[in-house]
Amino acid sequence: MNKLNATLRTLLTASCLLAAVPFASAHSGSATQTFEGAASWYGPGFHGRQTANGETYDMNSLTAAHPSLPFGTRVRVTNEATDASVVVRINDRGPYAKNRIIDLSKGAADDIGLLSSGVGHVTVEVLASA
Repeated sequence: MNKLNATLRTLLTASCLLAAVPFASAHSGSATQTFEGAASWYGPGFHGRQTANGETYDMNSLTAAHPSLPFGTRVRVTNEATDASVVVRINDRGPYAKNRIIDLSKGAADDIGLLSSGVGHVTVEVLASA
């Protein structure tokens, strides 16, 4: 019986440790997926309207639209021209302009120096899926 209890304790401990690994890596800031391309931003015409996930769009919040990442996914967006980055949460669908990979809120675009140019080359790193 003691040998069975020891085996069960070992299995339980191993399961807990293995279960913690994905949680730790998802929250450590390390990217699970990375892609590059053109980003743009959207703001005043959409401010206060409903996003694809049902939230009210706030152009000053740190959010973004992506065509396929799950809502709630956090990504780090780095402007390659300025090397500035911002972490945003996916809460909408888009972009609908050709050859763009992500649409940032006005607030997020401002943080990485993308407002004046409107479009810029970025790297997007998926940090944590919802």
